[in-house]
Amino acid sequence: MAQAGADSDDALHWIGRLDPAAGPRYLQIVAQLERAVTSGLLRPGDRLPPQRRLAEHLAVDLTTVTRAFGEARERGLIDAVTGRGSFISARQEQEGPPLDLSMTIPPAPKGLRLGELMQRGIAEILARSDADQLMNYHGGAGSLAERAAGAAWLAPLMGTIPPQRIAVVSGAQTGLNALLSLLAKPGETILMEPLAYPGLIGAARQRGLTMAPVASDAAGPLPDALDEATDRHGARLFALTPTLQNPTCITVPERRRRDLAAVARRRNLILIEDDPYSPLAGDAPAPLAALAPERTWHVATLSKVLTPGLRTAFVVMPEGADSAAFLTALRATALMPAPLMTALAAHWIRIGAAKDLLDGVRREAAERQALAKELLPETMRGHPHALHVWQPLPAHWARGGLIERARVAGLGVMAAEAFSTDGRAPDAIRIALGAIPERARLAAALGLLAELIRDDAEAGR
Repeated sequence: MAQAGADSDDALHWIGRLDPAAGPRYLQIVAQLERAVTSGLLRPGDRLPPQRRLAEHLAVDLTTVTRAFGEARERGLIDAVTGRGSFISARQEQEGPPLDLSMTIPPAPKGLRLGELMQRGIAEILARSDADQLMNYHGGAGSLAERAAGAAWLAPLMGTIPPQRIAVVSGAQTGLNALLSLLAKPGETILMEPLAYPGLIGAARQRGLTMAPVASDAAGPLPDALDEATDRHGARLFALTPTLQNPTCITVPERRRRDLAAVARRRNLILIEDDPYSPLAGDAPAPLAALAPERTWHVATLSKVLTPGLRTAFVVMPEGADSAAFLTALRATALMPAPLMTALAAHWIRIGAAKDLLDGVRREAAERQALAKELLPETMRGHPHALHVWQPLPAHWARGGLIERARVAGLGVMAAEAFSTDGRAPDAIRIALGAIPERARLAAALGLLAELIRDDAEAGR
């Protein structure tokens, strides 16, 4: 252990070589420190070597190590005691449960200080904007500059989109609520995936819609099933999440998307494409809005890929859609998004900070997916950059029993029932990876959950 003392080589057992091609050296030091804590190689209370000694050991300058230790303190990994040195923080053990594995939020990216990014961004906005106007009511679909920022954000996925087809809304849930209000009457049937986003399910119920699932396989909704369900229910509307689907992590391949678009076109279906995760995925095929732009409403939120507090999403309207009708429905749901947050989101997109933040979230998501793959049962389904995984349960567990055991252990997970559109659900749970800030605590939570899943001593139906 590192407590062996600063004069012992044991104090350096956790650190390996730095790679000149692997990015900033101070972040490599922090990453190795974090891995050592996550793996148990370093434990709360262990003493780290003096910064000068570590710098000599790694053949780097002292400022590199000083910067690394500062970053590690920011992340809650280490504590400094004047006159004694730096120690692995005990706060992770003291915070204890509950450990939230239920909320899908983007994890804070390492190496980027969100507070500083916000301070700079808001200062730059205020330097060229009227503060009184920013804090006033704003109607419509967003300013032309904000809509243009949305077009720029979506361009890598969808190509060139006229800003006039984009509406800026206060989060995806607001957009989905407004769309259901516009596109469906109470009592009508909306076609959905068998397992779907709970927010969309709640909005459909609130609107008085009947949900009918479209049979799916490991590649997503089946085109023949969509055709049959449209005919059987007389449906006019189909809502789906084709990329990193919540909760299953399925991404519908391009051929299947084209076939679904062809059915929608032949059956005159309107499509709602809820697409929060495509920027994270990195390997998603073209969205349905690009394959069937004349009938697809595309909802893309920044909350799931950058940070929830932005409360900013972009709705791409179909070609030729009545924007006035949508804006009327939108105003009845939420008068406007918060102007300051919308301005900040647009500013970040314009200067490239949003891309940097996205890249950081993707890197952190990849680290957390690797932890999940290592610690959870091999039946787990995920994606290298997803914010959640889907965990089928072994035959000895009913999900209700496991979820209760997890609750008693201080773990929060989501049962499959929360995603069911027809009241039927498999024995499975969704495990979110972003809400626990520290990887070490996430690893502990996943390890404990894995033990519960494998333990059949108290399982039962």
